[in-house]
Amino acid sequence: MSAKIEAVIFDMDGLIIDSEPLWRKAEISAFKEIGFDFTDDMCASTMGMRIDQVVAHWWEKLKWDTPSQNELVNTIINKMVFQINKFGKSMPGLEYIINLLMRNDISMAIASSSSFLLIETVIKKLQIKQYFDVIHSAENEVNGKPDPAVFLTAAKLLGKKPENCLVLEDSKAGMEAGLNAKMRTIVIPEKYTNPEWSKKAFKKIDSLNDFKIDFLI
Repeated sequence: MSAKIEAVIFDMDGLIIDSEPLWRKAEISAFKEIGFDFTDDMCASTMGMRIDQVVAHWWEKLKWDTPSQNELVNTIINKMVFQINKFGKSMPGLEYIINLLMRNDISMAIASSSSFLLIETVIKKLQIKQYFDVIHSAENEVNGKPDPAVFLTAAKLLGKKPENCLVLEDSKAGMEAGLNAKMRTIVIPEKYTNPEWSKKAFKKIDSLNDFKIDFLI
């Protein structure tokens, strides 16, 4: 018999906010400024990772001299703040799932690979801060996703056991983090994709609108 779900932990990018296209724009622009032509597929290969991990990943492959990795991280974050404030919009079904979980007294948290600066930018833009009991960033963890730390800390802050938490994710790294945390994990991969990795999840759905209260039982 599976454990009763008492809390839902949301990823943010590509799950709460339609930000994956914005991340691609920010990364492609930032890398172009230092002489590299990035593609959408290159950006997709690191989706769900912390931005410092993304930059470190590409530095290992490309080995540029300047700017420093930290400077490039800050450049990308600043570009993202601009993109979110100008173009940010919620993913379909966000209002529906928040209302559904509230009606059923389910606690909610955000556990994101993004920095607190970007999380605050998003929740202010979408006006959703009041609905979440916990907001946590992987920048405060030693390791980002697929390490489970960000989800385990969120559960601890909620006062819930991992087995009583359900994770909502859109990326492979995020799904693996949820599974590594021993949490029931539902994935909503980017539209028009049907990735092989999603088969490891508890369920794959197309939109937050497809979330059913039965998934908590």
